[in-house]
Amino acid sequence: MVLPSATYPDWDAIYTDNVGRIYRLMFAKVGNRPDAEDLTSQVFTAAFGPLHAGAEIGQVRAYLTATARTVLAEHWRRTLGHQVTEIDPDATDLADQAPGAEEADNEAAGARAQQILDALPERSRQILVLRFLRGYTIRQAAAELGVTVANAKVIQHRALRAAADVEKKAEMEGEAP
Repeated sequence: MVLPSATYPDWDAIYTDNVGRIYRLMFAKVGNRPDAEDLTSQVFTAAFGPLHAGAEIGQVRAYLTATARTVLAEHWRRTLGHQVTEIDPDATDLADQAPGAEEADNEAAGARAQQILDALPERSRQILVLRFLRGYTIRQAAAELGVTVANAKVIQHRALRAAADVEKKAEMEGEAP
């Protein structure tokens, strides 16, 4: 027996059912309410055209999540002054990579990240490790560092800027950080 897929009756239902989930996702990634609210509205604005009433719930959620990733990537590109993640499927054919190439790439990326972290002041290094390597929320990182959430946000913002500066300087000097 084939069951009909559940669908959203209208745009209001799409928004009402998904706004909380998208907001929580954005808040977890940026760590502050104003940016999370702005990014959430950008996700729904971007999705408004392609989404339509009657769309299946699973498809809508998948599309909104993909749109959220794109909006978040653009936010970090604007914030840091360059794109954080770049995937060019035409430039890299994963099927053609030699066995073990992925491990070597991961090791090189890990070494590069460690060099950037080593170039940062201790407090900046701590917040970045907690937030992005250990996956702490901004609230958890603040508790670990013994600072307020607002202070942790400032430390994180400054640390990301400093890390971007280290990478940019290394690129200008023609070497990996």
